[in-house]
Amino acid sequence: MSASWKQLLSQVLLLLVSCRHVNTKTPSPTAPALAPLPTNVSSVVLKGKSHTENIQLLNPVNLTLVCIWTGHQNTAPNITGHWRKDGEEIQSSRRSVQVDSQQYNMTRVFSIDKEENLGNYSCVFGDEAKIDFILAAPQFDEDRDKPIISYVGDSVGLTCKMANPDPNTWTWYKENGTAKELISAEPQRYEIKNTNNHTKLLVHNLTEADSGVFFCGAVFAIHTTMRPVELKVITFMEPLKPFISILVEVVVLVAAILLFERCQSKKKVPAGDGTTADQKNMLPQGDDNASEGSSSMRQRKV
Repeated sequence: MSASWKQLLSQVLLLLVSCRHVNTKTPSPTAPALAPLPTNVSSVVLKGKSHTENIQLLNPVNLTLVCIWTGHQNTAPNITGHWRKDGEEIQSSRRSVQVDSQQYNMTRVFSIDKEENLGNYSCVFGDEAKIDFILAAPQFDEDRDKPIISYVGDSVGLTCKMANPDPNTWTWYKENGTAKELISAEPQRYEIKNTNNHTKLLVHNLTEADSGVFFCGAVFAIHTTMRPVELKVITFMEPLKPFISILVEVVVLVAAILLFERCQSKKKVPAGDGTTADQKNMLPQGDDNASEGSSSMRQRKV
C-alpha cells in the first residue's frame, strides 16, 4: 500500500472518530413562562372600631390590601397588628405597627390565583380595631324560594340570569345525593341554551325521577358561582286530590243528613186513628179511656 493511500485511510478514520462526538440531539423546547398575575390594590381608612369591605374578583390577581386606622385620642407609639384568613391568624403576620401622623398602617400582598384563596381576610390592630375584606366572585342577585312545578310527560325550562357582569360561560348540575352531577346536552331529554348573561336548561319527557334540585353555574376565571333551582314533577291527579277529598266529605255529609231524615220520618208515621205514633204517646191515659168509651157508646146506638 502506498503512502498516499495510508494517509487517506488515516484521515477517514479520524473523520469517523470525530463524528461520534458530535451531539445530534435537538434541544427540548422550554416551557413558556407563565404570565404574571395582574396587580390590584384595595385600601380602607378606618376611623371607628370595625369595617367590612366587599371585593368582587373575576380573575386571578395579586391583591394588595392596605389598612389605615386613625386610632383614638390616646394613640400609643406602637401597636401589635396581625392578619387573619377566615378567622385564623396567618403565620408570621404578627408585627409591631408604628404610629405615623396619628394613624397606623398595615399592608400585605396576597396572591389570589385560585378558588381556595377567596374568603375573608382581616387586618387586626391589637384588640381594638379590625377591617374585614370579603373576597368573592360575582353572586346572583337573589335565590328562587319556590320550586318550579311541572307534569309528567311535559317539558320544562329552568332559567338563571346574572345582571352584572357576564360570566365566561354557563354550566348545569343535578344534585345526586351529596354530589353534583354535570349535565350535558348529549341525552335527547336535555337542551342547554346560553347567552351572555342568561342560561336555560330544557328538560323534555319529564318523569317523577326528575324531581330534585338543579344548579346553574356562572363560570368565571377565579370561581364558579352556583344557584339552586328546585323542580317538582307531579302527575295530573295530584292537583285533583284536594277536590276529591272535599267531594268525599260532601258525599259523606249528605248521606248522614239523608239517613237522619229517614229515621225521623219513620217516627212520624200516622196510627190507625189518624194520630201519629208520637202524638199517641203524648196523650194522657184518661184521654185514651175516654176515647174508648165514646167508641163503645156509638156502637150501642147503632
